[in-house]
Parts: sequence; structure tokens; C-alpha cells
Amino acid sequence: MQLHLFTVARRPPAWAEAACADYLKRLGHALDLRPREFAPKSGASATQQREREAEMLLRAVPAGARLIALDEHGDAWTTADLAARLQRWRDDAEDVVFAIGGAEGHGPALRAAAHAEWSLSRLTLPHALAKVVVVEQLYRAWSLLNNHPYHRA
Repeated sequence: MQLHLFTVARRPPAWAEAACADYLKRLGHALDLRPREFAPKSGASATQQREREAEMLLRAVPAGARLIALDEHGDAWTTADLAARLQRWRDDAEDVVFAIGGAEGHGPALRAAAHAEWSLSRLTLPHALAKVVVVEQLYRAWSLLNNHPYHRA
């Protein structure tokens, strides 16, 4: 199982890079998590920008991978929900792509291709912070599945 975290954003600030690197280091080889940054696409309109970015992300999704779109209007998952999904994906040897869209959000093509939409919060989060939260929650879900003391809830 490979996990991919696609983010459409300009270069993240140093604090976000450091936070993600810390959680990736903690994971070591326990989870194969591969973050990937995509440069935002320009468009004549927000709709065109969403469409271009959706096309770019969809081209990068590995064949057969499960696509999870991060969106404030998606379903709220608890850490236990994420852990259960992570266990299922691992058991089924499924590759998973988590996609954080650009400033204008996800285009219709990406939403249609997504297997699920996950909301980290009803708040709109900066891309860098959303990325850190996803990486931290994957680490926390892993720790829950492995009885690691990091998750104490």
C-alpha cells in the first residue's frame, strides 16, 4: 500500500515543511506516505482553474488508486474512522491518493472520480496547515492501529 498526498499550492512555509517532515520521520517505513506538490494552474476564470488543476491531479493518480478529495464540504471522519479505513486499505493492498485542491477548490472531474470526500474541518484551512493535519492524522491513525502511545483518546 502506498499513500500519496497531492497538494496544489505554492511552496509551503518552513514551519509546515518541518512539521510534515517530523511526522514522516516518526512514521519511518511503517507507512509509505509520499507527499507531492503541484503548482497551481492559471485560468481565465475560477471554473477554468479548477478544471485545469483537476486534470493535472487526475493524470498523476496511479492506476487503481483510491482517490480521497479533501474538501470542507466532505464527510467529517474521526481518527477512529480514518484508522479503520487505513486498516482496510492496508488489508486490501490499495494505494490511496489524498488530494488537497487549489485555491479555488476541486473541479467537477476530480470530485466525480473521488471515492470519498473528507472534511478536516468546516473551516477553510490554508493548504500548508491542511497538509500538516493530514500527515499528523495518518500518523495518529497508524499509532492507534499499532497501540502506540501517541494516540490516547
